[in-house]
This record gives sequence, C-alpha cells and structure tokens, in this order.
Amino acid sequence: MGSVGMREVAALAGVSVSTVSNVLNRPERVSADAAARVRAAIEALGYVPNLPARQLRGGRSGTIGMAVMDTAVPFFSQMILAAETVAERSGLSLMVGNSFASLTRQERHLANFERYRVDGVLVTPVSRDLSSLHRLRRRGVPVVLVDARDDDGGFDSVWLDDVAGGRLATEHLIGIGRTRICFVGGPLHIRQTAGRLAGCREVMAATAGVTLTVRECEGRGGGMREGREAGEELAAMPAGERPDGIFAASDHKAIGLMQSLLRAGLRVPDDIAIVGYDDSEFAENTTVPLSSVRQPALDMGRSAAELLIQRISDADAPVRQVTFDPELIVRESTGARAAG
Repeated sequence: MGSVGMREVAALAGVSVSTVSNVLNRPERVSADAAARVRAAIEALGYVPNLPARQLRGGRSGTIGMAVMDTAVPFFSQMILAAETVAERSGLSLMVGNSFASLTRQERHLANFERYRVDGVLVTPVSRDLSSLHRLRRRGVPVVLVDARDDDGGFDSVWLDDVAGGRLATEHLIGIGRTRICFVGGPLHIRQTAGRLAGCREVMAATAGVTLTVRECEGRGGGMREGREAGEELAAMPAGERPDGIFAASDHKAIGLMQSLLRAGLRVPDDIAIVGYDDSEFAENTTVPLSSVRQPALDMGRSAAELLIQRISDADAPVRQVTFDPELIVRESTGARAAG
C-alpha cells in the first residue's frame, strides 16, 4: 500500500478533506458521527498525521524542549524526570538534548527545538551570554533557565546557590582539620562550577594556614573518568605535598577520585577527605559513603516545568526566579560514622 493521506481517509469516511483536518486539529467543529467515521477510517488505513504540517497550521506542537549539560549525570536525569512528569500532566511531551558543556551543541539543540515549533524551552545555559535565548524568546518561544539565574532578571529561572554550596563544602573540610584543599571540577567557564569554586575561595581567603589548589577538568570523557585521572595524579604526589581534603564539583568526579585513591593504597578519609556535589543516589552507595552537597533535583525540575507552563499560558506574567538552598550531607568520606 502506498502512502496514506487525508484524501484517502476522507474518501473512506465519506467526508471532505477539511472535515478530516478539523477532526485532527479542531474536533469541536465536527459532529460526533462524522468524527467517529473519520477516526474509524484513520484506524483502518493506518494513517499517521504529518506532524510538522499540523504544527505549521496550528502554531502549537504539544511539545517542550529541554537542553541540559549531560543526562548521564544523575542530577540532570532527575530534573528531566520531574519536568517530564509535570509536562505530561499538562498534555505535553518533552524533547531532550545534551549540550555536554558545548555552546555549539546547545545552539544546535535550540535550533532544532525551534524547527519543531516547541511550545517552550527549558535550558541549562552553557554560557553567561544569553543572546541566543533572547532571540528565541523574541520569536515567540518562552524560555525558562534551569540550574541557572539570569542576572538581569529577564528570564524565569530555577537555580541553586552554588556559591553557598562551595562555602558549605569548604567550611566542612577545614572544620575537620584539613589544611591542603584541592578543588577538582570544570570546565571553569561553566557558571555552576565557577560558583562552587568562588564559594570555596571565599572561605579559603578568610581562613589562615590553609592552601588551595585547583585541578580543572575539561568536561570530556565523563565525570568519573576525569575524577579517576585526577585521583591518579594526586596519589602520585609526595605525601607532604598531597592535598588532605578534596572538594569535587560533582559526585561523579568525587567517586572517580575515590576509586583511584583507594587503588593507590590511600585511605579515605584518614589520608584524604572528599566532599562531592549533587548528593546523587550513588553518593551513599560508594565503597566509602560520600559526603556531598545536596541539590534538590526533583524539586528544581518540577518548579522549572511549572514556570514554563505558566509562561506559555501567560506571556506577560511577571518574571519569577526560584532559588533553592544547598544542604551538606555528611557521610564517611569526611569522617562520619556509619549508622548501626
């Protein structure tokens, strides 16, 4: 059988092509009897509507786009799960793209979202330059920032105070007596990573007798692999020069670090204490349960999707910025005793 179109459906149902179109796009204009015959014909012929064509006619796709750094990172996958749940309750589907901290990839995803005429976009921006998001909005596509804040207050946003998170992690390491701190994370141009490092630097600058080294990761090869590579480098250092406390910008990096350090015969936390970031499900299930700065990923994803749906419904509503506070969860990687 050749390609089935609306003409074939109309012929089988005994109605006009415009009636078939109305059933698909404006069912309230069609009588119940005619609509039932059209749906029966669609089922019998296996007709699949041309989605792009319907979008061009109706101006709405029933889809929202979401661009994040990396869906392999539990923080982002949890945000996506929550956003998708909210979207589905409103009859919307979610289209997801990974930027991998690449501005080029982010722009490609945004262009694809616009090409598919999404009703709105959730995005974790790679750069502080939001010009492409402003262009998208000027073309009528609502945008909400996720895990980021618009300093100019022009976009709805949901974010966590990463500077405060960096302070929490560093204060904890110093509080347990660590004096040679190493920050492992990157790329450092990413707002979230830069904020965590800034919070770390604030505490270090206000504390006498401590030193800070920064080991930047390039954002390639996955967080755990980069963590393992950093751990191998640190383990090879002379004991008197090696950091005795590590603040990793993500749990994935912290877990990779821990793997390399333990394989090298170092003890966590006795020789080196480690704090991660995210408090993912892996944090409490590592060989040495990981202390971590918690980000409420599900709440953040849910709030972002709700803001976007509100913005789609009311383009002129006041801009809202939702801020979440980080929380330090202390486990055995910094000396907490296991329960029981």
